[in-house]
Amino acid sequence: MVESYGSNSDSTTPVPFSEPSSLSSRKDVDVGETSSPPSGVQHASIIDDRDFSSHLFPPHYFSGCTAKDRAMCQFSKSITSRDISRTGRGTRGTVQHDGAMHPNGTEKAPPEPTKTPALSHRMKHDKSILALTVSSKHIFAGTQGGEILVYSLDTYERQRVIEGHKGSVLGLCLSHDQTLLFSSATDPIVNVWSTSSFLRLYALWSTYDVGDIFCVAYSSYHHTVYLGAQNTSIQWYDLKEKDFRPRPAPASHPSERKDRFFDSAGPGGVQTPRPHGSEHRLRDAVGGQNLEIDNQDIHQFAHFGYVYCMLLGKGILPDEPSEEVLVSGGGDGRILLWRIHPSRGGAITEICSLEDGREEGESVLSLAREGSFLYSGRLDGEVNVWDLETRQLVRSLKAQTGDVLTLSLGGGLLFAGGITGFVQKFNQHYETVSTFKAHSGLILASAFTTFNDKPIFVTGGNDSDVVIWDVQDCAEPTFHAKRSNNDLMVESLSQFISFRTVSSLPKYRADCRRGAHFLRSVFQNFGAATEMLNTTDPFNPIVFAKFRGNPATAASRKKILFYGHYDVIPAENEQGKWKHDPFTLTGEDGYLYGRGISDNKGPIMAAIYAAHELANEQSLGSDIIFLIEGEEESGSRGFAQAIRARKNLIGDIDWILLANSYWLDDHVPCLTYGLRGVIHATVQVESRHPDLHSGVDGSALLDEPLKDLVMVLSKLTGSHGKVQIPGFYQPILPFTPEERSLYDEITDTLIRGNPDLGDPDELAQSLIRRWREASLTIHRFQTSGPENSTIIPRLARASLSMRLVPNQESSEVAKSLTSFLNSEFKKLDSKNQVQVTIDHQAEPWLGDYNNEIFQTLESAIMSVWGPTLGRRRSSVHASKSLFEYFGPLTTSSSDSRPSPATSNTLANANSSAEQDGDDATPCPTLLARKPLYIREGGSIPSIRFLEKEFGAPAAHLPCGQASDSAHLDNERLRLVNLYNSKMIFKKVFEELPQK
Repeated sequence: MVESYGSNSDSTTPVPFSEPSSLSSRKDVDVGETSSPPSGVQHASIIDDRDFSSHLFPPHYFSGCTAKDRAMCQFSKSITSRDISRTGRGTRGTVQHDGAMHPNGTEKAPPEPTKTPALSHRMKHDKSILALTVSSKHIFAGTQGGEILVYSLDTYERQRVIEGHKGSVLGLCLSHDQTLLFSSATDPIVNVWSTSSFLRLYALWSTYDVGDIFCVAYSSYHHTVYLGAQNTSIQWYDLKEKDFRPRPAPASHPSERKDRFFDSAGPGGVQTPRPHGSEHRLRDAVGGQNLEIDNQDIHQFAHFGYVYCMLLGKGILPDEPSEEVLVSGGGDGRILLWRIHPSRGGAITEICSLEDGREEGESVLSLAREGSFLYSGRLDGEVNVWDLETRQLVRSLKAQTGDVLTLSLGGGLLFAGGITGFVQKFNQHYETVSTFKAHSGLILASAFTTFNDKPIFVTGGNDSDVVIWDVQDCAEPTFHAKRSNNDLMVESLSQFISFRTVSSLPKYRADCRRGAHFLRSVFQNFGAATEMLNTTDPFNPIVFAKFRGNPATAASRKKILFYGHYDVIPAENEQGKWKHDPFTLTGEDGYLYGRGISDNKGPIMAAIYAAHELANEQSLGSDIIFLIEGEEESGSRGFAQAIRARKNLIGDIDWILLANSYWLDDHVPCLTYGLRGVIHATVQVESRHPDLHSGVDGSALLDEPLKDLVMVLSKLTGSHGKVQIPGFYQPILPFTPEERSLYDEITDTLIRGNPDLGDPDELAQSLIRRWREASLTIHRFQTSGPENSTIIPRLARASLSMRLVPNQESSEVAKSLTSFLNSEFKKLDSKNQVQVTIDHQAEPWLGDYNNEIFQTLESAIMSVWGPTLGRRRSSVHASKSLFEYFGPLTTSSSDSRPSPATSNTLANANSSAEQDGDDATPCPTLLARKPLYIREGGSIPSIRFLEKEFGAPAAHLPCGQASDSAHLDNERLRLVNLYNSKMIFKKVFEELPQK
């Protein structure tokens, strides 16, 4: 049972928060009145109770704190009265401090801080976060700039920026059914928003100049809005009367009123007119019904100080548990209980004041309620615990938060946050569980909620961050924290990223091995048969794993091979360009950052969890075989030999699937059906003489290696990069009308989302040249001797690569390259020697995008992603061509060739569109109904080899976006892309064998 204590109690037994069983059996609790209120709602905006026998802290008990904008408003005089004596406060001497006391009356030392929450995700903004509330789907954050940020509670993506107020947003609350969002600010206006369309439904203001509106609460039962103001009043508006009251005159709007200071007349009675256009028009604070509070719906001087916080709830009055009560806290240090009179339009009258015998002046900055206990936050880390049955203070806690600006309850824990940036957690016995640094500045708002049975604690501060905390340590015994497969997948990824599996640097050889063994352990934990396939020493092993399908169909089961690689390119971060440690997975703004997260560890883990889920559901109708190599970033060294040696273990394969590339932009999913091959070669010219001095030995008779090298390399290409090797272009497949239609679809979709990309034909030509035309590139020169301007080097070396397209055989092209260079060198009649070395080669790949695996992938993508929507910009630059937008790339004014649209071009253009989101039209534009079929200019050495070796068709599913920065600093993968990729793999693994 919940225990009650009077002010004279000297019991040392701590006050429990409550037990669910006792709560459900109490006579003063109105059980199951209406449908469940939103979880995690802050600022005490919910009043309707529900059966909370299964939820320890119903949402309407959550914090009533509304965060203050410290830059724009000061505390009332009572807040700053920190020199008031801490003794001689009547009955306060009986109040217990800091949890528990020894029998002799001395305080016990607080328990050692433990169970510190893990930082799950961080969403960064450019302005302070002053208010928070959480629905079943979204996190709403109010900012100092008047915006309301809307984040997905699932993926933490910012889905909307609502320009809601001209002043700082100080309060947010939700209606019981989560359809309405109420926001208050320093405007001073209360806006009411639809949580589905994010359109403004009502704009509410007072007839008086109330100053800042610190808090807002909504009674879903009475349909009445309550606001607490800087002018010490509490005001209300009955929304049931909105259509029966006269419409307010436009001149009554707060923005139209004259300011008594700024709009006062100057010397001689002259008044400076406001400049035309000086008023910034908010994009979203338009439309809806204007409502004005009637003079009779105002309780003046509700407090003798600012009204900082309010909450609404039932079960507060022991004799009338079904009656809804308003609780308010103010700058006068008082907590007031108010009776609501529905027959008088929601009018309030004071029931009582919670008194503890102290002098007035220590402001109540935050409120939270659970059952019959009320918690209030004050100055200097003081948290008071009130028994609402006896209306007495029963305990006073001391937190290391400084002034307690926000309180939240959830999962058997009380969270207090304040000006020090620390959050302190108290358990049911009011003992400190842990104290942790949550923000670099003030903590101004917080919320507790559960999402998919996972407890989540959210904080916001004046460091402009919204931070998500994983609070798996909830103390309530009946609260069973669950982790979804998505949570577990991210946890596995976090460990996977921590291994520095850099195949190109020998110093990380042990890390590569450890990473491979970790990956194998993931497979083993999911019941897959595993084995390490050794490659030629010192190359990294291949992880083989097999999820077996339904045993009843063993003889006829299809087999899908998933190929990936666990090695990554270096990320030494010597220049400090990474925002975070490259090998520590970090969540920020809906993305996961870390080396290898996009290329290729994230897609691998998504595929593993997809197969695991199907196996658990007994829905796996095929064998899923994984081959994850550790040398892809180093040319797949030893891969082919190891696969051939263990081909009997792998067995027959029906389809091959990989996920190792990216979309063309950040909005439209893609399927890759073609990759270029590659040849890496070294050309070296060497003389018999040593390095010489150009002044002593230089002459026209001397054959200089660097000159010979330059001359012979100049024969490789002609004008505009055309390769001069005989027969080089002959095998290339012709460009069919069917394939041309794919490019038309690509350019139409990209330009629809970003008109700045210019002419579609120019864009198509750029992609065609990059994807389906062969090319030759000279990468670097090296010479012998010291690096000064007088040396004639005895040796000169150049590295070059050739990108091949389907139907060009890399072995044949390599022979032609070697033969051509030797032939051209002979024509020089040089005494030097030339040597051509083929360092690496990989075959090009072209898939059949009409076959069953591509069609299954397309169906899965359309099912998971649905129609792709974007926000079209209205830009004055919308008619720019690629040449104009990205600058001149040639010096010839008569050159009509299109400027190349590089991958960086498309990613940067996409980023520009996002940054200019304020100019976007409010209605989303349909970008695509199905994925784009694309090719890639890069190479994956193993894909064509696997097709030939197993006689099975391959398909390529890009998981990441164009802006993922794979191989670059700050590599990332969007969280929603990770989740959706897992769903796509799952559908393909399940549906493809049925084809």
